[in-house]
Amino acid sequence: MKKIFILGSTGSIGVNTLNVIRDYPDLFRVSGITANSNIDLLMEQVEEFKPEWVVISDKSAAKNFALRSSDKIEILEGEEGLITATKNADYDILLSALVGFAGLSPTIEGIKRRKRIALANKETLVVAGEFIMDLAKKYFSEIIPVDSEHSAIFQCLAGEKTSEVGKLILTASGGPFLENTFEDLKSVSVADALNHPNWDMGNKISIDSASMMNKGLEVIEAHWLFNLPKNQIDVVIHPQSIIHSMVEFVDGSIKAQLSKPDMKLPIIYALSYPNRLQNNYTQTDLCKISKLTFFEPDFRKFECLKIAFDVMQIGGTAPCIMNAANEIAVEMFLNEKIKFLDIPKVISESLDKIEKVSHPDIETIFECDRKTRELALTYN
Repeated sequence: MKKIFILGSTGSIGVNTLNVIRDYPDLFRVSGITANSNIDLLMEQVEEFKPEWVVISDKSAAKNFALRSSDKIEILEGEEGLITATKNADYDILLSALVGFAGLSPTIEGIKRRKRIALANKETLVVAGEFIMDLAKKYFSEIIPVDSEHSAIFQCLAGEKTSEVGKLILTASGGPFLENTFEDLKSVSVADALNHPNWDMGNKISIDSASMMNKGLEVIEAHWLFNLPKNQIDVVIHPQSIIHSMVEFVDGSIKAQLSKPDMKLPIIYALSYPNRLQNNYTQTDLCKISKLTFFEPDFRKFECLKIAFDVMQIGGTAPCIMNAANEIAVEMFLNEKIKFLDIPKVISESLDKIEKVSHPDIETIFECDRKTRELALTYN
């Protein structure tokens, strides 16, 4: 029986993880769950899975939850609660699915406890990749990717030598604006950007997908997860989202991992690795797939992706600056304070103005994140 602590249980990854756990009651048990402010769903999850630890990041939501809860449950609050829980709860696997920079600190605590990290929080490796990978090596903590693209690469590399890898090929759906021109993007609405064709995700990730910053974050994450340089990581647009990613080897052979879009598949693989569990989830009928198409990304239209490639080359705190500025820019766009094409402008301005530090320690990373957010908020 593996005990699972879920960071972000009310998001799409967290909900799908609980769906998996529900289907395997003899193999998995919920040790703890966390949420930001969706207390209606959290109450349902607490009632069903009866976790020993519950953390609510939003302190007013935590007070509301305590007033409405009929059970005597101890509720921890805020970032302090996340740290306390991940330091002290009894769990085997930390499923890190918080959105954004908030996932970094609790993930560090899980690594220090030598736990398996089922990583769905891209930003942890984007902002602190060198630090995190060194820390995981020091504490013998496994990091198993949950993102469908990185899970696909992880599976394709099973039994292979890294020295024989030619390149990693991350696939991208192209999001809701694949068919739009650059001129079209000047007037897109928030609703347009949230309308992803293949995946049901939260607001922030949906906007990142529309701008292709999501893929940019994944490029940097892949660099750290698989220890490969920029010139060995590529992105192709694949609108059908059937091939989740590929690995090309030095002899020209390509391995790909295919399935219909279903996040339960990479989740169950991360929880059960190195084993595979039989399930009744997505069945992929190749005969019913009419075509698989691929295109090069348009870096003018998707400037955020180009920025991510450039930032990966710069290294140091540059990815942290990019991520913090993007989080602020996405929030401003969702609140209709800036336009869609202003998102990369906010990021570029921050990269120009914030000093970059090579090989930063964790304190420097947190300070860089703080400074960047303050600067990005002044954009107009």
